[in-house]
Amino acid sequence: MLTSQTIPVDFRAPPPSPVASGKTSSLTNDDVLSEFLETSLRVPNLVLPDKIFPKQKNLETPPKVDFVSLCFHEDEAVYDVVSDSMARIGCFQLVNHGIPRELMVLTAESALGIFDVAAEKRAAVMMTEEKAWGFEEEGMGSELSEEFVWCIDEELKLKMEAILPIGYPKFSQKMETLLSRIEKVAEKIDLVMLKKFASDADIIINRGHQLIGSLCCIYKYHNQEDNVTEKWVDSLRYDVIRMLIKGTDYSHSLCLHVCDGSSEFHIYSKKSWLSFRPEESALIITCGDQTQIMSGGHYKHVIGRPLFKGDNKHNTSMAFLYSSQYNKKICQTNRNIGTISLGQQVILAIILNLVYHVLLYVHTFF
Repeated sequence: MLTSQTIPVDFRAPPPSPVASGKTSSLTNDDVLSEFLETSLRVPNLVLPDKIFPKQKNLETPPKVDFVSLCFHEDEAVYDVVSDSMARIGCFQLVNHGIPRELMVLTAESALGIFDVAAEKRAAVMMTEEKAWGFEEEGMGSELSEEFVWCIDEELKLKMEAILPIGYPKFSQKMETLLSRIEKVAEKIDLVMLKKFASDADIIINRGHQLIGSLCCIYKYHNQEDNVTEKWVDSLRYDVIRMLIKGTDYSHSLCLHVCDGSSEFHIYSKKSWLSFRPEESALIITCGDQTQIMSGGHYKHVIGRPLFKGDNKHNTSMAFLYSSQYNKKICQTNRNIGTISLGQQVILAIILNLVYHVLLYVHTFF
């Protein structure tokens, strides 16, 4: 017979699961997981082999080319010399270009005042991903030189005039005068260089296209020590690695270097390294990435840097990066056709390496 008394129900917790033999404890598993995460999430040090930096060659000096003969007389023999040099070493020296040496020297001397700006004031005119002009961020460049990128830009003008109200307008006026002369020379050379790689219609279109605003990279060089060449090579290697990973900082057709008084000029591409003593008052013309693309890879894109030796504290150089809107549009179209950059390949390799270690861990311990 049922009663109204409640019969208590006996609830018992299940016994703990035994640790199987051959398996590690949870503490050990935690240690293994921690070690795995520490190892896998550490970004590896990517060291490029020394062989990507070929031995320096001093056996060849780029040809000296007369500007009038090349661009106005249309001398085929001169064109062949230029075409051959740009294809092999990506460089030639331009003489009789019509730009007064005095203008180049005075503009370079005027640029020295830019680098007298105090560090705290430079912060307002620092290069960023959005702004291609200004001072290079501290610690990002070479210890042998300082860099300032100039262009015709209203924001840059206003900021620099607020810092250097007297000096900058005079400097900027000289730069604009020199830039206009440089661009006229560059336009002529650009048309001549690509005449065998473009149709007549393309050349006419290019001739009528406006410039997209040339940039000028201005460098001030510090006093050079006895081991300057070794330090300079290390700096150049940094620039080359940066070019290999992210491409050139500023896409351009031609770079016209004003480096009067330099002891040497060094040219580096992905496959060769050449140094020579430049001709006095000559413009050093180096091939840009756009010209390499427009020529179907016939011409060689290179990096060029002057080297100054001695105790002179006022060494400066200027590198004018020329490009037309038409060239840039064509090159951007060509780059977008199934191209995977080296930087993207590195990121993909890191991701695959991480996935591999995760799968290996899961397979081993579960």
